[in-house]
Amino acid sequence: MIGLRHFSIMIMIRIIVIVLSVIALAWLASRHTNETLVYILGTIFIFIQGSLLYQYVTNVNRKLTYFLESVRYSDFTINFRSDNKMGRTFKELNQQFNEVLLAFRQARAEKEANLQYLNTIVQHIGTGLITFDANGQVNLINNAALRMLGIYRLHQLIELKEKHPRLYDLLSDLDTGVRDLYRTPNDQPLALQAAAIQLRGMWVKIVVLQNIQTELQQQEIESWQNLTRVLRHEIMNSMTPIVSLVGTMRLIVNEDIERSTNDQEAVNDLKEALSTLEKRSKGMMQFVNAYRDFTTLPKPVFASLEVAELLQEVIQLLQTDLTQSGVLWKLSVKPDTLTVKADASQIQQVLINLIKNASEAFSHQTDRLITLSAYQLDGTVMIEVADNGDGIEPEALENIFIPFYTTKKTGSGIGLSLSRQILQQHNGQLNVESQVGKGTVFTLVF
Repeated sequence: MIGLRHFSIMIMIRIIVIVLSVIALAWLASRHTNETLVYILGTIFIFIQGSLLYQYVTNVNRKLTYFLESVRYSDFTINFRSDNKMGRTFKELNQQFNEVLLAFRQARAEKEANLQYLNTIVQHIGTGLITFDANGQVNLINNAALRMLGIYRLHQLIELKEKHPRLYDLLSDLDTGVRDLYRTPNDQPLALQAAAIQLRGMWVKIVVLQNIQTELQQQEIESWQNLTRVLRHEIMNSMTPIVSLVGTMRLIVNEDIERSTNDQEAVNDLKEALSTLEKRSKGMMQFVNAYRDFTTLPKPVFASLEVAELLQEVIQLLQTDLTQSGVLWKLSVKPDTLTVKADASQIQQVLINLIKNASEAFSHQTDRLITLSAYQLDGTVMIEVADNGDGIEPEALENIFIPFYTTKKTGSGIGLSLSRQILQQHNGQLNVESQVGKGTVFTLVF
């Protein structure tokens, strides 16, 4: 405002000078006989004053034009020289233009910093995000979504049609607020939810992809726990009186029937039947009690554990058994200082179960090897238990984490279920990959 006030004053001064020059010219012409010379000199003087006024106004207009063009095209790198060669008015005007451009530069820098900050957050969160317009043009897709879909880029929504045809149909038709489920080709369950917003006059759809594998596993474990509790309760209620009656019948046979009859063979047969019934009843009760841990697993007590030390302790516990089975082992932890927050005893139990299973996965192999490896991937700690044994059949691979399911003659079918439950309580996962004839890899994901 100060610069414009000075500009107005300078314009008024120059106009007054021109008006006074015209008055002076008329006065001189009336006083001198040589009017032609007076008119020539006066005209030159007035022309010079008019040119200076024109140049003054033009310079201001030119600066205003440059300033407005820089704002229009977001070019805030222009700098107006704050010198006083053109007078105080231009100096103040240049300073104000520079201050306005500096404010624009700072605002844009802050906007870009906020945008970079938000983009970094979007790219590093574990939830997948995809945004696209009505034409199927993908405006944003973060790293989590790329990992979930197994792709490395996505520019147009139609590019999903080849690898994920059903997902393409879901995204195209998914309504705002609607939640749907999609399973990837590698059987990862993804929950999809959409929201639509209007951005610069165009409708943009935002789709959130969330891997709910952990949630589904947790629900599955809870369902099996509830079923196990019911079965255990009912079986124990039925077996307890049977065992009691068998004990009573044995007393009757020993004290009454055996003394009152001479048919010793029949008495022996009855004793043998009662003994068999008692053994089977107690065996059934022991079998049911074996699943108590599955339904009453205590909450983990978290502590910072050195992974290398943890694996060494497990190997020492099983060293004798592995040696007797002719199994070699290899240990690899990178980096050596790798640590996890976990319950030591529970994770040891998981590793013991997995290593025992691995040691029993060999049939005719002579180079039997179990590899324990730990590493860090994207901030996630992985512990792998791998063997080069027979592998697991595909149909069995789908069921190995189901309670009571086992491929062993003497197995209870509870070890892997319990191990997965322990990892669930550690906010982690227990995954498996296997190829028949090549071996199996169990991965503890923290």
